[in-house]
Amino acid sequence: MPDPQPAGADAPRLELAPYDVDAALALERELRVSPTLAQVLVRRGHATPAAARAFLAADERHDPSAFAGIERAVELIRTHAARGSRITVHGDYDVDGISATAILVRALRRLDAEVDWFLPSRADDGYGLSLDTVARLAARGTGLLVTVDCAITAVEEVAAARAAGIDVVVTDHHSSRADGALPDAPIVHPAVCGYPCPDLCAAGVAYKLAQALARAAGADEAAADADLDLVALATIADVVALRGENRRLVREGLRVLARTDKPGLRALMHVARVDPSGLDARAVGFRLAPRINAAGRLHRADAGLELALTQDEGRALQVAQELDRANAERRDVETRIRFEVEALVTAAGERPAYVLAGEGWHPGVIGIVAARIAERHHRPTVLIALDGARGTGSGRSIPGYDLLAGLTAAAAELGRYGGHRAAAGLELARERVDAFRAAFEAHAAAALAAADLTPVERVDAVAPGGALGLALAEELGRLEPHGMGNPAVTLLVPAATCVDPRPMGEGKHTRFTLEAGGARAAAVAFGAPRLPVPAGEPVDATVRLEVNRWQGAVEPRLVLRSARACAPAAIDVLGEPDDFVAAARRELDAPLASIGDAPDARVPGLDRRGVGIAGTVVDLVAAGPPTLVVCADVPRRLAALGARLGGFALCSYAALERAPELAGPYAQLVAIDPPSDALQAAALARAGAGALTCWAWGEPELRFAEQIHEREFALRAQLAAFYRALRDLGGAEGEELEAALRGDGSQPRSAALAGRLLRVLTELRLVSLDPDRPALTVPGAERTALERSAAFRAYEHRYRDGQRYLSSETARAA
Repeated sequence: MPDPQPAGADAPRLELAPYDVDAALALERELRVSPTLAQVLVRRGHATPAAARAFLAADERHDPSAFAGIERAVELIRTHAARGSRITVHGDYDVDGISATAILVRALRRLDAEVDWFLPSRADDGYGLSLDTVARLAARGTGLLVTVDCAITAVEEVAAARAAGIDVVVTDHHSSRADGALPDAPIVHPAVCGYPCPDLCAAGVAYKLAQALARAAGADEAAADADLDLVALATIADVVALRGENRRLVREGLRVLARTDKPGLRALMHVARVDPSGLDARAVGFRLAPRINAAGRLHRADAGLELALTQDEGRALQVAQELDRANAERRDVETRIRFEVEALVTAAGERPAYVLAGEGWHPGVIGIVAARIAERHHRPTVLIALDGARGTGSGRSIPGYDLLAGLTAAAAELGRYGGHRAAAGLELARERVDAFRAAFEAHAAAALAAADLTPVERVDAVAPGGALGLALAEELGRLEPHGMGNPAVTLLVPAATCVDPRPMGEGKHTRFTLEAGGARAAAVAFGAPRLPVPAGEPVDATVRLEVNRWQGAVEPRLVLRSARACAPAAIDVLGEPDDFVAAARRELDAPLASIGDAPDARVPGLDRRGVGIAGTVVDLVAAGPPTLVVCADVPRRLAALGARLGGFALCSYAALERAPELAGPYAQLVAIDPPSDALQAAALARAGAGALTCWAWGEPELRFAEQIHEREFALRAQLAAFYRALRDLGGAEGEELEAALRGDGSQPRSAALAGRLLRVLTELRLVSLDPDRPALTVPGAERTALERSAAFRAYEHRYRDGQRYLSSETARAA
């Protein structure tokens, strides 16, 4: 599991792409999914209900006949099977090659063919089909050679096999040669043969060939489905794209694996401590696949193949234990090499790519270490294990760089090489290492821009704190299986705080609580002995939400990916007065609106109440269209939001009442506080005509709106205090008048409230305003009833109506 990234300069750059909110709303309505899942689907390209349904269903399937020319391969295999000639399946030493070999061996056995296999040794034979292997197979009497997971580039080797009297069928999924040359033999290859799912791994190709063989023989094609466990294992382990038909193969294959009848796979799950009832792609990728790979990395891959083929329970357990020991040895070797490689990286300094070589490195482990270095330093990395006059290399890439293209550009310095854009292997002479390094680095420098060398963390959705529960964790499970092309969902939780950190796992990890939007969620930072940010400070956190099952309990858990201090864009404030006194004076002549004048407010386009305003606001701002946030009180909201959120405009309901045209430029309106009465609701409805309007408040915001409404319209007690202050001053003008109108620091007044207080007092002739300058006098006066003021009666009426509105279902329903 990758370490969480620390906050600050070392944290990856977040990539939060805009998305079509209308498309997401359509998915919410038609598929009845959550706003968060709808965001993920739209951002990942499944923007229509039909496309989203198809992706979630994961039931894409294609007939084996979709491989152009597969019938030639089937006919040749059947001819040799009927003839009784020896058929050799040539595989590879990784999980995919082993699984593909097992699938095809089992399929040929069902046809009563005479079948054996050959798995190359990583150390002795290298990758793929070699001329030496061809000679050995010819000597032992192979009549038909069927390759799996190799040989699409072996043009000369296939020609040599045919010259030696061996027929050949090539099944593979790797990239073909840059010059376009293909082996002269029947080929079953998803890309070369135009198969609708070009991302099949070798085991997937073998499974399709097994189906085609069964059909041609008139046998039950469903018998091949018993090997979907191997297909799932290989598809996950080989890190091919989990899209299209691969999603179905892995989803169905995991179900088959959970109840597999293969003793070896059951034994492997036992030694790896994998509960079949909780089996998922992560367990396969991190616990099962490394143990099968370990044998081929350090020794020979035959143990993995025996595990897949044996029907002996006792032998299965012995082999599984052997693989477990090999995996432990592999981890020790990997750690030693990684320390050495990190020292070389430090010595090399900043490079566009790393080509590093060392004596005594195990060629079977350097690929894993190359992947670690590429991930940690975000550079394409090739590691070369030197042994005598030769070197064996393994490379891993980063997004944005085609590793195979880089090797092709440096091909003059190489012996053999092959792979794809993300991972590749090579062989070269020791004296060519420096020249290869120079050529490879030059290609990387030309192909990679500065932005490509900065790690990027793609965010799939913005999630308010209130949404981070078990229901969403389980719903996101509909996107599984996760892997290449369909990674686990990364959620951004803005303006959150990490609190109550506690060590776990002997201090290797940190357990804590993430607070956001008034909600709390259990979280863990794996590989981090302490939080990467100060506890209690506002941060933008990226997390993965998962269902955590432990000792019979099922609960949601957040896994921290990265955290950084909030650094929001600016907030554009609208509708607040530049001249406080002038704005207060305008209130004296404003019409006394009646609640009865308010038209019915329309239903909001989005109801996001109760889940947290920060996540909702950031979500809609990130969608792209200009956004106006509407609140009860701008100064207080600005003080609370300014350090956490930004990139939008902010205005009050009062400003919208006075000037609804303020909302004109904005395609989205987000009400973070409820309107306090029908007049404000009507103002929001008028301002939002033609725009997307979102109701985003919760209980805390409702309480805040009640406080502001009481401050603005419950004037009786305020009038008494205001009048006493003015009387004590004996009048005021200029700055003194403005200070008196604004109130003290603990109880500041809005300009509208100051104007209302003045209006009532002037109507009652308790104060007198100079019409030509900012000055006020307080003539002596008798006590009088406030109800004599028409303005006071109107404000009191509005206050009572607002109380009823804010306690209604309209304001409170979530």
